[in-house]
Amino acid sequence: MPLASGSRIGSYEVVAAIGAGGMGEVYKARDTRLSRHVAIKALPDLVASDPERVARFEREAQVLAALSHPHIGAIYGLEVADAGKSRYLILEFIDGESLAARLVRGPLPFDEAVTFARQMLDGLEAAHEKGIVHRDLKPANVMLTAENQIKILDFGLARVIDSDPTSSVANSPTLTFAATQVGVVLGTAAYMSPEQAKGRVADRRSDVWAFGCVFFEMLTGKRVFDGEDVSETLAAILRADPDWNALPAEVPPAIRTLLKRCLERDRKMRIPEIGTVRFLLQDALTAPPAREPAPVVAAPSRPFWKRAAPVALSTLVAGALGLAAAWYLKPAPPVAVSRFAVSLPDGLTFTGSGRHVLALSPDGARMAFVAGNRLNLRSMIDLEAKPLQGTESVGNLTEPVFAPDGQSIVFFAAGDSALKRIAITGGAAVTICPAENPYGMTWGEDGIVFAQPNEKGIMRVSPNGGTPETLVALKSAERAHGPQMLPGGETVLFTLTTGTGADRWDKADILVQNVKSGERKRLIAGGSDARYLPTGHIVYALGGSLFAVVFDVKRLEVKGGPVPIVEGVRRAPGATTGAAQYSVSTAGSLIYVPGPASNASEQLDIVLGDRKGALEALKLPPGPYEAPRVSPDGRRIAFGIQDVKESSVWTFDLAGTSAIQRLTFGGNNRLPIWSADSKRVTFQSDREGDLGLFWQLADGTGTVERLTKPNPGESHEPESWSPLPNRVLLFNVRKGTDISLWMLSLPDKKIAPFGAVRSTTTPTGAVFSRDGGWVAYSSTQGSKTTVYVQPFPATGAKYEVLARGADGPHEVTWSADGKELFYNPRPGGFEAVSVVTKPTVAFGNPVAVPRSFTLGPPAARRAYDVTPSGKFVGVAAAGVAATTGPVAVQRIHVVLNWFEDLKQRVR
Repeated sequence: MPLASGSRIGSYEVVAAIGAGGMGEVYKARDTRLSRHVAIKALPDLVASDPERVARFEREAQVLAALSHPHIGAIYGLEVADAGKSRYLILEFIDGESLAARLVRGPLPFDEAVTFARQMLDGLEAAHEKGIVHRDLKPANVMLTAENQIKILDFGLARVIDSDPTSSVANSPTLTFAATQVGVVLGTAAYMSPEQAKGRVADRRSDVWAFGCVFFEMLTGKRVFDGEDVSETLAAILRADPDWNALPAEVPPAIRTLLKRCLERDRKMRIPEIGTVRFLLQDALTAPPAREPAPVVAAPSRPFWKRAAPVALSTLVAGALGLAAAWYLKPAPPVAVSRFAVSLPDGLTFTGSGRHVLALSPDGARMAFVAGNRLNLRSMIDLEAKPLQGTESVGNLTEPVFAPDGQSIVFFAAGDSALKRIAITGGAAVTICPAENPYGMTWGEDGIVFAQPNEKGIMRVSPNGGTPETLVALKSAERAHGPQMLPGGETVLFTLTTGTGADRWDKADILVQNVKSGERKRLIAGGSDARYLPTGHIVYALGGSLFAVVFDVKRLEVKGGPVPIVEGVRRAPGATTGAAQYSVSTAGSLIYVPGPASNASEQLDIVLGDRKGALEALKLPPGPYEAPRVSPDGRRIAFGIQDVKESSVWTFDLAGTSAIQRLTFGGNNRLPIWSADSKRVTFQSDREGDLGLFWQLADGTGTVERLTKPNPGESHEPESWSPLPNRVLLFNVRKGTDISLWMLSLPDKKIAPFGAVRSTTTPTGAVFSRDGGWVAYSSTQGSKTTVYVQPFPATGAKYEVLARGADGPHEVTWSADGKELFYNPRPGGFEAVSVVTKPTVAFGNPVAVPRSFTLGPPAARRAYDVTPSGKFVGVAAAGVAATTGPVAVQRIHVVLNWFEDLKQRVR
């Protein structure tokens, strides 16, 4: 039923109808809550009345809502009306005209068509990386804004609405829903790939085909395949050849070839990835134009003997000299730089990306990467990667590094806390030496060099095993990353930081140190994960980019300033280490994992786990999540998305009945906790220039209210709200290395210390028991970390649960019934201990609890929570648990002969 002007859908007031199509009727509306215009799309009755399709649509809409890209029309939400009979999408309102309307006036100028094609490719690639395929890309679904930007519309909706993978072309959503609109029918059919025309399942290559059709039409002003009706159009797609002569003469041959590769009928022969199309388009535009042959100028005719005799001898001599000079002086032809992307096998995602997850062999012939908790090996001449037999049972492994001869790989096995070596042919992995989680590792002619956490420094060990020797000792506040021995074997290159913030590795120093004298020299201020290359350059990571500088390895001097050379390289999440996910071969090739321009780019799932260790992923797209917290009523979770440039707090309904919702805007907002009544979320924010505490209604309405204001040099972190009727907030006050626990009492907003709880190393992680009568926390004094329980209100009494070394216990919280405490006793462990508080306080023996979600190091924020039903909510590597939503497609970008590009750009 059409919506009348002035009618309301939730908080949205309809202004006017603006269009209709196969995906439903569209209206312009005003968001009365945020005072902005939006577009409302009414879903077709066929979808709204089908419970299975509705459920699928809602799941997919949640994923699409998290897909934020400047060239994709945004989805703001999903509204339900008429007692659940009608459903409406709330979309970004785009003021402009469609590409289809623009093409009615004729083809686009070449430069304009290329600009729009690049933007379209950027949007498609971003969606494909999230596992979302458009399946209905056409000019009518591309909007042109007044700023000369494009927005792709209806992204993923064809897939959502046409949820039956066996559906035929007759059941295409646009064909079915607009069967009486001939123009719409032809408009859709003209851009279908051959596999769609045959009724087969569409994939990323179908979007490559559709892009080729749209790009061709932008250049020529006419469709590649056309007909008087649907049957003729589909027949042309399956049999007719495009009219390549229709392309303007100014279109370079390389772009003509690119279009032909996009429009290969056999999708096995078609360009497989949109990212590859983007690379090839860029290369085609930057390639030098072909040289025209020099014109021949006719000279006045003379007798042959008069023309030949004077020059015969000189011609012979010059020819001989010319041939000799050409033989010795002719420059070698330039080596072509090639770029392409490699997708991980279906179902696999990178694991352990807090450390390095990929490596390239020195000759560039093979790459290794960590996915599915095992090593995978791919030869550059093979089509697919294969699991390396012998690593599937190792457990958590990271930091793969090839031997100098490329015939074996060393890696860190977290389960055995050891470095291990395995042949590239597979087999048993051999232990080299005990180790903790390395902060980077290299393998050169001088042995295996690796950095250890904390002050343990940089060590070296023989690949044949033995006791590691310390090359670089560190002070207590120093952390080293990514060591590499420079030629000569006397100097080590590495990154050093003394910071503790999310950007600590971007503020780190890149140093060299003589391993004999201990003399240090700073080369670069700001950056991490540096590598010296045989071209005479140092490459390093800063933000999400790689930079390069010229380096004199004999003088140990940097020459000139840094030059950005690769953008969009994934970094370790949350600044856990200085790792950037790239690897360079000595032969000159580069591989890297693409990611946003931040070091908080790890793709994680938020998961539900039980006491047996089973996991279930929530219906959320993968992302850089941290510190999930369950509301006291058990209905929702709040969590952070940590980014170097911006940190934000989000909420999600555990029942999955509503989309993910961003709660905070403005500044960096993190570390969310719930109020006792589940109505508000408290968080730390720098929005007013300090690191105080604020809270806000969990539905996003109302204004943000400040709760605490730190003194100069302090930061406040929220810990736990007491249950009702008490209204007491526990929070940490940090000043330097000093940490103390305080209380905020509402409504009088009085602040007072909680007993004498103080720590010098580890956050206290204080949390109220469910009945509010007890507070549990961990505290570190010197090298001893202890879990304590104190009564609330504080009486001065405290009870020691257990104490261990500096690695634990930490991340402590209560069970749902208040009868157990959970904690992380060491990196990778998880335990529970029973608690009795009446008539006297007593604790049971620690019991190991299976789990697969992530736990942090001792200085990390608690990375899990417990629901009222007794389940765990935590974060885990994307794809580890089963999920009903699409898993992000993960790729490795490959640049062959990359040294040629590096040497030209950085001199």
